Amino acid sequence: MTFLEQQRPTWDEYFIMIAKLAATRSTCLAFPVGAVIVKDRQVLATGYNGSPSGSAHCTAQGFCYPGLSSCDASSSLPSRAVHAEANAIAQAAKHGISTHGASIYVTLEPCISCLKLIISAGIQEVFYETGFNKGEKGLVRDAFLKDGLVNLTQIHLSSETAKRASIFLLNPTSVAREIS
Repeated sequence: MTFLEQQRPTWDEYFIMIAKLAATRSTCLAFPVGAVIVKDRQVLATGYNGSPSGSAHCTAQGFCYPGLSSCDASSSLPSRAVHAEANAIAQAAKHGISTHGASIYVTLEPCISCLKLIISAGIQEVFYETGFNKGEKGLVRDAFLKDGLVNLTQIHLSSETAKRASIFLLNPTSVAREIS
């Protein structure tokens, strides 16, 4: 493998970076999350978390609910956000794209509700960056894994790949570069 080939991100790094870019569109004040659904190394749909289409964005109004700075500040009120995974699955459905046999890359491990939705959508693999489910929620997740309904893999973006990607994000990319 040549030096330039070693510079390329792995497929997992490539797709988690796309999920991280999707998270930049999040309108959630508590957890910006991004997701990308992939099949045969092709992007099928992306999603990010935020309030339902047509409703006020939490980032626009500066709060989730009146008197509440963010949804995670309450133990009783549900989040206003549609989760990134659900939005990505909804986008695929809206455009008639099958997710059967696909994988999903997410910046945050899916909650149990999203994990059930992922399984029901026929998505077989979940790659996530940051863990989320602990305690009893972890037990539910582990039961799905034990039953073979889905595979979960935590992945990390290397700092070297992130640094190379930042160069592409901060500078024009479609210019000739010198190869030494």
